[in-house]
Amino acid sequence: MVSSRIKEYLAQASWIRKMFEEGAKLKARFGAERVCDFSLGNPDVPPPPAVHQALEEIVREDSPAFHGYMPNAGFPFAREAMAIKVSKEQKVAVPMENVVMTCGAAGALNVIFKALLDPGDEVIFPAPFFVEYKFYVENHQGVPRPVPSKEDFSLDLEAISAQINERTKAVLINSPHNPTGQLYTEQEIRALSQLLQERSRAVGHPIYLISDEPYRNLVFDGLETPPIFPHYENAIVVSSFSKELSLPGERIGFLALHPEAEGKEDLMAGFVLANRILGFVNAPALAQRIAAKCAEEVVDVSVYERRRDLFCEILNEAGLEFVKPKGAFYVFPKTPIDDVEFCRLLQEELILAVPGRGFGGPGHIRLAFCVDEVFIEKAREGFKRATQKARALAKGG
Repeated sequence: MVSSRIKEYLAQASWIRKMFEEGAKLKARFGAERVCDFSLGNPDVPPPPAVHQALEEIVREDSPAFHGYMPNAGFPFAREAMAIKVSKEQKVAVPMENVVMTCGAAGALNVIFKALLDPGDEVIFPAPFFVEYKFYVENHQGVPRPVPSKEDFSLDLEAISAQINERTKAVLINSPHNPTGQLYTEQEIRALSQLLQERSRAVGHPIYLISDEPYRNLVFDGLETPPIFPHYENAIVVSSFSKELSLPGERIGFLALHPEAEGKEDLMAGFVLANRILGFVNAPALAQRIAAKCAEEVVDVSVYERRRDLFCEILNEAGLEFVKPKGAFYVFPKTPIDDVEFCRLLQEELILAVPGRGFGGPGHIRLAFCVDEVFIEKAREGFKRATQKARALAKGG
């Protein structure tokens, strides 16, 4: 029999799975070309041409030991390439010794929590949140502590401060943000850093700031994702190439520790050991080579920006309230009625969305616009009809 913990997790993680199952039914009944599926954040923009070039070069380089083990932290040349990348992005010189290649950002987060958390240690993160965060923390006997964001999904520093106590080990942020598309400003990062400095002194140990940044370079309107490292030394950056290079199935990412972090030698040793004993052993050899060659390449972000604009136009026409995404490829509008019921109304229009409660944001839905614009446009009238039905239900009509 499956464990009680997994049974509990299956119930908590059921919304995306349910939408996937509903989508499969709708597509089988009506045809995939008629169903507008905005439920999954699976990037569809092609990888940059440099990725294909890198693959061709890698194949020509093949040798008997090409696919063998390497140090658990990754190939030195791959770590060096990530160090150069993160140094530019964070505006702080990061040596390769402070980088570990991981099985995506998810692998990096699990490595960090394995190394940092004692049983009962707490990790704070803003809600709504990426649904797996709770599971990752609890994987390592930690306690997840989601805190509310402000109405526009910006950081609520008072809520974060109120949740900090002696067991707080880390604050986890994600910007650009899944599921809302919000981008935290440098002013917010600076204020959060000052708060964590003060509260670290008060509780008598460092509170680490973990910045989950797989969408760092998927930003719109000429904006940039502010760096973390200039403002806070006890910081760890996590990233992956799932979104920036459209390589989610290759499971390649990295973590980078601030060069002045407290206890950095022990932390890095812990990260490397955790990478091994969690069963990852090391990040995939082939994917490390691709990442090293294409570390500073990015997909055509204008495609996602164009889709964002089209989706916002359609949601506006339907009369739905939302915060315009500044990055990533999600929008998180409010629902006129219960979010699960509104998703049901959308399904009647052959539109698939995920209830916001699955992300700790009830009263909203998550829509992923990493789909062809044909489907976004096709959903225009369906959103209008579903919203009209929802308002009639809300009025008791």
